[in-house]
Amino acid sequence: MPPLGAKERAKLPDSAFAYIDSHGKRRLPIHDAAHVRNALARFSQVAFEDEGARDKARTRLLRAAKKHEIVPIGFVSAQLLPQRKLPKGEVTFLLTDIEGSTELLGRLDDRYAPLLANVRRLMRAAVRSAGGREVDARADDLFAVFERAPAALEAAVAIQRAMRASAWPDGVDVRVRIGVHRGRPTLTDTGYVGLSVHTAARICFAAHGGQIVVSSAVRSAVITSLADGISLRSLGAWRFQGLREPEDLYQVEAADLLVEFPPLRSAAPVE
Repeated sequence: MPPLGAKERAKLPDSAFAYIDSHGKRRLPIHDAAHVRNALARFSQVAFEDEGARDKARTRLLRAAKKHEIVPIGFVSAQLLPQRKLPKGEVTFLLTDIEGSTELLGRLDDRYAPLLANVRRLMRAAVRSAGGREVDARADDLFAVFERAPAALEAAVAIQRAMRASAWPDGVDVRVRIGVHRGRPTLTDTGYVGLSVHTAARICFAAHGGQIVVSSAVRSAVITSLADGISLRSLGAWRFQGLREPEDLYQVEAADLLVEFPPLRSAAPVE
């Protein structure tokens, strides 16, 4: 990453920094993708004035990461969760994201926080019930890991069913997109590292609200043990930015889940 010179730094607005102390000193620039990644790596090295300042900086940094489509897997978990409890070896990742969260926040204002808490409660209950473990919860997303792929699929279906059965304020239609992928990442002191982590995130962000999209690795692991009424429909091969090889993707279908969706987002179909 090229160094940020004093003149360039001075030209940046306050919004381009994750942390500004009481003396006006601006720390952790987040104006572009490279600096967001640097801020994620250096966050734990910054001496914040108090926990409130740390929380505010963390929120601004996570928002910037989402804006630049950077997946800070392990960032929150490195600060909050004991990594020894997370499974190693071949695991299945489940990632969720609330569709249209910015619009929901603008419409609901201070009622969005309790809505988000309810969504997380539903998700966490489904993950725990299926035997999964929460890795990260940041902004509007949830990241969980499972030792068994069928358990991750069970949790994904349970989440979508719970979302459809819930009543939301002002009658808003709250939907989450879910991506599921299986691989063999490395578990470090700061969380999971590996191509499978990034692939799982790409799959999640390509899906639409109400949709569950899984990779071919997940399909292979669950195809002989699908629950009654659950099926997988091929969506074809898709190419994601930053990934060398295209991914064969499948949509999870059931009678009580949404079925019709536009083409996947942030991905290009392989002709």
